[in-house]
Amino acid sequence: MSRLVICRAIVQPATKSCQSRGLFLAVDLNQLVHRLFQTAEQLWTNTTLRPDQYAQPVLALIALRQMESRFDIVSEELARTFTGRLKPTPGDYQGRGAIFLPDHARFSYLLSLPENENLPEAINVAMTDIAEQNPDLAGVLPQGYGSLPDSVLRELLRLLAPLEIDGDAYGLIFEYFMGEFAANYMQKGGEYFTPASIVKLIVEVIQPYHGRILDPACGSGGMFVQSADFVKRQGSNPSREISIHGIEKMEDTQKLCRLNLAVHGVSGDIRVANAYYEDPHKLVGQFDFVMANPPFNQSEVDRSRLVNEAGVVSPRFPLGIPSTNNANYLWIGMLAAALNESGRAGFVMANSASDASGSEREMRRKLVESGMSPQCGIGLIRASRQPN
Repeated sequence: MSRLVICRAIVQPATKSCQSRGLFLAVDLNQLVHRLFQTAEQLWTNTTLRPDQYAQPVLALIALRQMESRFDIVSEELARTFTGRLKPTPGDYQGRGAIFLPDHARFSYLLSLPENENLPEAINVAMTDIAEQNPDLAGVLPQGYGSLPDSVLRELLRLLAPLEIDGDAYGLIFEYFMGEFAANYMQKGGEYFTPASIVKLIVEVIQPYHGRILDPACGSGGMFVQSADFVKRQGSNPSREISIHGIEKMEDTQKLCRLNLAVHGVSGDIRVANAYYEDPHKLVGQFDFVMANPPFNQSEVDRSRLVNEAGVVSPRFPLGIPSTNNANYLWIGMLAAALNESGRAGFVMANSASDASGSEREMRRKLVESGMSPQCGIGLIRASRQPN
């Protein structure tokens, strides 16, 4: 029987504190992210780019620092096996959860370039060649470094360079920056960054230890990253245990998701699509775990596109279509439809969904009668979304 688990949570306003996102970083890391954010702000002052335009280039540099950290660790591991003239291939690195980096595409190489070298062009070449060697990053890494000041890029590299990397320290910085950019500049059209504490709660409740995982509103991929971390903590390899599938409406955000996955050593099938009208993963009954933080109380969904020519509602919406101009129960129905017989789901939803009347109350009744009741463990995280 498919299952959902009921919890209560309040999404607190975002702040610029690492600790508020569940990232308990050392003091030097707190100072570093503060300086990095100040450096990123220089781009707002000294270029014609909007913050949402330079977010990806800055995040890609932070990601490159983390990629090299992981690359170095894997290189030491592979050196025990590949001796003499035998050299590891990009696939050997990728099989161990690392991005393969050509010599000229490594952070340390870019940092060492003299002042008279064209750093923006060198970074563009590095990003191109990294994508060529690592198919998971095809079309993801930015190419617009020529529009960024050389001095600002050098400062970013210098700020990142001195820190001793330990474990996933730069992965935490990456998540922090993604949260800050999302919170401050990328919440357009109902898009939100899900705080790490909420994501971790969902993952710990439904325990996605093995199988197919879906997030049909995946944003920057936090649900997937935390799921992979959960698998690692069980002593298993996420690449072998879980299969990641996501849907994201905005192409730029989909690229951030794929980059986020790469930084954390996992990959997935992340499609650009509108989940209301498109079904790239053929989701009905296919998934062991479903997690999502869909947009709350979204209106103006084109209901005519949710039925076929005969007027039959798509099986992706087994609870039906609400008469009210609100998509909350379209999402709940979609998440339930995606589960297989033993699947589990956890998601964030507006408080208003739990006591809505009219057609939504009838849909809620169908959900309970289907067997996905709280007693069976259906997972609904009720939340009040407060402005940042």
